[in-house]
Amino acid sequence: MPSYYSIHLGCRANQADAAAIEQDLSERGFTAAGHSANADVVVLNSCTVTAAADAELRQLVRRIHRENPAARILVTGCYAQRSPEELARLAGVEWVVGNSHKAEVARLLQESCASAAAPSSASSFVPLSNLLARPPSPLDTEFCRLGSVSPSASDPATLSAYNILVGDISAQRHFLAVPFFGGATEDRTRPNLKIQDGCNNRCSFCIIPSVRGLSRSLPPQEAIAQVRVLAESGYREVVLSGVNRGQYGRDLSAKPRFFRLIQQILDETAVERLRLSSVEPMDFTDHLLDLMASTPRIARHVHAPLQSGSDRILRRMHRKYRAAQYRERILAAYDRMPRAAFGADVIVGFPGETDEDFDATRRLIEDLPFTYLHVFPFSRRPGTPADRMKDQIHGGMVRERGRILRQLSAEKNQRFREAHLGRTLRVLTLGEPDGAGTPALSDNYLKVVLAGERLAANQWIEARIIALGDGCLIGEQAAPLGQPHTPAADSPSMMTCARA
Repeated sequence: MPSYYSIHLGCRANQADAAAIEQDLSERGFTAAGHSANADVVVLNSCTVTAAADAELRQLVRRIHRENPAARILVTGCYAQRSPEELARLAGVEWVVGNSHKAEVARLLQESCASAAAPSSASSFVPLSNLLARPPSPLDTEFCRLGSVSPSASDPATLSAYNILVGDISAQRHFLAVPFFGGATEDRTRPNLKIQDGCNNRCSFCIIPSVRGLSRSLPPQEAIAQVRVLAESGYREVVLSGVNRGQYGRDLSAKPRFFRLIQQILDETAVERLRLSSVEPMDFTDHLLDLMASTPRIARHVHAPLQSGSDRILRRMHRKYRAAQYRERILAAYDRMPRAAFGADVIVGFPGETDEDFDATRRLIEDLPFTYLHVFPFSRRPGTPADRMKDQIHGGMVRERGRILRQLSAEKNQRFREAHLGRTLRVLTLGEPDGAGTPALSDNYLKVVLAGERLAANQWIEARIIALGDGCLIGEQAAPLGQPHTPAADSPSMMTCARA
């Protein structure tokens, strides 16, 4: 069978999807290539949350096609679901498969590669409009030639050879059940388990519900079974991912709560540490926070999207909380876990954002114990209410507001790291091979580079923090009890945090 190379862009849900596709490809006999330049097939799992994400995907396609013109490129993911025709026009792209049929990617490639020499049948043609309207089927093998798009003057690619498979994403459920620890699993010290997909919220700026569908949950016993397999396979930390984890279970008949799923996982598996990726602020309930604070088996890490500190902008965004409610939830978490990492997503330059609105966001961030921020300039997404708002903010002001918040984030992160100098942290070694020392991660999301000889990945290490690095901490392995401490040979000033 041919070789493949897989690249994912965007969120942890996409990372989990990419791992599932790689697992399926491996089980069907495909071999993993070390680089896209050496692959027969390249699978790109796309993001479309911002215009920048779209541009990154297009640039990646062009680079891969330039470096490896013989590679057959398949694009899947959110961008593929939103705008398949646009992607089909890119030279080198042979298939576009939306999220609705992402679980069929490996089978499509297997069947297509096995019959690559066979000509396409004219009878298999289905108009794109019919394809978009019909419900998807997990067993659907009828891939449609894109006959409704004409080549542009600048791109003379023959589109009749291209295949598109996009359906109604709201009915797609089965991909949740695919194991997410496959593929190049030895390189994933901290595997993702996607327990939920889709979102029932309708934030005015967000395209994700239309490309991921309504919220769907992995049944508790399936989630528990997968965590058990991961733990028994030697993985020490598992990241629970999804699009909106707080909505977990609401679509299931028994309506299991998110915090109860976590408690069941702790009770019924031997996993040593769970980490929760982003959770909506109001879904950090007292039950969930009490559970997180009660056990070292849950990472002290709270990431709650803020988006804005202005109530007026939050209303325009259709967010389900106000600034005071957000503040209360973060402080409730801080009271229980004062040494936790606290992160947030923030959008600057939302339509109509005044200086007063931005100042309210800045002041709220200053007041709360954040240790890092993800700052995004507002990006217009076609089809969203925010895209149609008339009071768009010009780019220069957006860039300046973003700079201010990133600077504030850097200062808060610096103070958080400084507070750990001289402390000993229990860290998990990671698998990245580049750079000096051993990269590792603490439960409160601090990146640590351990000086000295490289240590094996996926090991718990007691690390004494001896210096600040560039965006991380420098540590050394603490001596066993009763033995003298000997400083590591590597100079902390020479350590890099780029791969931690």
